[in-house]
Amino acid sequence: MLIERIYDHDLSQAAYLLGCQETGEALVVDGRRDVQAFTGLAAANGLRITAVTETHIHADYLSGTREIAEATGAQIYVSGEGGQGWQYGFDAQRLHHGDTFTVGTITVQALHTPGHTPEHLCFLVTDGSMTDQPGYLLSGDFVFVGDLGRPDLLDEVAAGDDTRFAGAQDLFASLRDVFLTLPDWVQVLPAHGAGSPCGKALGSIPSSTVGYERLFSWWAPYLRDGDEQGFVDELLSGQPDAHSYFSRMKRQNREGPAVMGRRPSLPELDPAQVAQSLVVGEVIVVDTRHNSLVHSGTAAGSLNIPAAKPAAYGAWVYDPERESRPVVLLADTSEQAEELRDHLVRVGIDEFAGYITTFDGLPLVEPETVAPSELAATDYELLLDVRGKSEFAGGHIPGATQLNAGRVMWHLDELPQDGGTIVSYCQSGVRNSVAASALRAAGYRVLELEGSYNGWSDWNSTRGAAAEEPATA
Repeated sequence: MLIERIYDHDLSQAAYLLGCQETGEALVVDGRRDVQAFTGLAAANGLRITAVTETHIHADYLSGTREIAEATGAQIYVSGEGGQGWQYGFDAQRLHHGDTFTVGTITVQALHTPGHTPEHLCFLVTDGSMTDQPGYLLSGDFVFVGDLGRPDLLDEVAAGDDTRFAGAQDLFASLRDVFLTLPDWVQVLPAHGAGSPCGKALGSIPSSTVGYERLFSWWAPYLRDGDEQGFVDELLSGQPDAHSYFSRMKRQNREGPAVMGRRPSLPELDPAQVAQSLVVGEVIVVDTRHNSLVHSGTAAGSLNIPAAKPAAYGAWVYDPERESRPVVLLADTSEQAEELRDHLVRVGIDEFAGYITTFDGLPLVEPETVAPSELAATDYELLLDVRGKSEFAGGHIPGATQLNAGRVMWHLDELPQDGGTIVSYCQSGVRNSVAASALRAAGYRVLELEGSYNGWSDWNSTRGAAAEEPATA
């Protein structure tokens, strides 16, 4: 048996390819929409993808299940659990707790593990060519390395009403009645790693075992003691902000994401023609550079979506359900442009006009900034901290209002409505540049705080040290 982990560092998301090398059949679990990562890997190992499934209705990225099935002819399996409100809206074979299917000599058993979501499944995998005992658990967003899937997302992004409490109780029961009944040797392969907002303390190690989590996880003592309330309280405390685009992902994944099919190569565009299209509002330019370069001059009205994490940042500021203009990417090469597009389609940004390699010939602007030393003398209406809640609680500039960069474009009613100036900051400046570019494109005047919170802290410390020095003649 072959197991390959396909990890997306942009979204901190893991998909898996399981292959039976005896029959040449393969299964993809929790795949994404740029399918070549899976079809290419299967072909390189002499496999054909015959089955595709997912652990649950995802909220943080757009599922590639239907896309992979369209490209390969694979049979789709999805959860049939969770009740009427959590049924998928597309044709697939439904799985319930205890159901099995085979991929060559591999047996895959569905285990219903509600808590993160009501329909959530894990997949218990047995390599029949070696043993009749299970060896692997594809745990989805149920059990992570060092953490659990958060049960509060439905309140945050799916219009739930205090479902977090019932979800936390469901997680407790899923651990007690399903996970902890498995043999200690079973390897746990989760769908996310460190950096994902689907939990609050995810580890960077790619896998664990049932036995290790039973002994050393933070939640294990609560299960040993039968302390459900203590477990619920600990689980729900300190969960990170949920990004607003999660609501769109959840809805589209339940209905079934649009199938893109074979995509033509992105054309390289003439910057002069792009400049004309900008004037009449036909396209939107995406500046993929680091904010330090953006501040030296960028295309007027452009969005800053850094190439380091284009899917994560792109979904914060480009909503394809509200934005009809196709994207023009700034890229060094055609290969980079294609890679950027692959990342962006993972969050449903599908419309592209092409790419440019230079801003020469486009109208340029320098984003406005303000130095920490000038902040007190600056006339502004709102000091906006676009970091997460926990970062804000750990220290912030006096007078600031917190609104996460992944939520700000969905909460414009909380911003000045009369053209008042906004001063914004994050921790170091990257997230702030992303959010500020989107706010400017929406018509707001934004001054980015130079160095963001780190810059202000350094300046404030230096000022404090200077004030404590004795005066000299």
